[in-house]
Amino acid sequence: MKISEQSGAARPRARGTERSLARRAELIAIGRKLFADTSYDALSMDDIAKQAHVAKGLIYYYFQSKRGYYLAIIHDSVADLINFASGEVDRGQLDRVHRTMEAYLRWAEHNQAAYRTIVSGGVGFDAEVQAIRDGVREAIVATVADGAYGRTDIAPLARMGLFAWVCSVEGATLDWIDRPALTRDQMRELLVKTLGGAMRAIEELDPAYPAPAPARRDD
Repeated sequence: MKISEQSGAARPRARGTERSLARRAELIAIGRKLFADTSYDALSMDDIAKQAHVAKGLIYYYFQSKRGYYLAIIHDSVADLINFASGEVDRGQLDRVHRTMEAYLRWAEHNQAAYRTIVSGGVGFDAEVQAIRDGVREAIVATVADGAYGRTDIAPLARMGLFAWVCSVEGATLDWIDRPALTRDQMRELLVKTLGGAMRAIEELDPAYPAPAPARRDD
């Protein structure tokens, strides 16, 4: 399942008017602020409606349930990160990775509760949130592969090397937002350096995928 695919719970009903779509987008924007640093279980629908200054029924009207509302919020907020990671194609390899990692860390830092939900797989065992997480992983793997190798359809070994690095980024970022002993700049540089190590390992095991110049030890 791709990041762009939503279930019926997270997808808006066909309302047919720009006004209703704008209202839904407004509710999502409000929800992004409410859930940025607050866990799913910590807010009831009554709390959400009160803090959003709307009737609870309005949220049910657009999202059918608290879970549907939360999934829509998660999907919308992650879309910003995905769009950033998939863009910047005209930038140099190293600059593109730096900007992607900067955006990733900044997003995690400012959306800590949502980030924990995504990386842990959701509310309980939530296949839809896991699909969102998988979409983030694949988008970053594709961004790095495109920048390093000029294509995204890479061999299984190269993909697994990049995928393993992305998973390590998730674990390190979780620890960092819980114990922010490093600055965001330090964290970004550390993650970029570890990517260089992963690329050198990929090259050693499969010379068809040479590490780009910025990842080489002698550069």
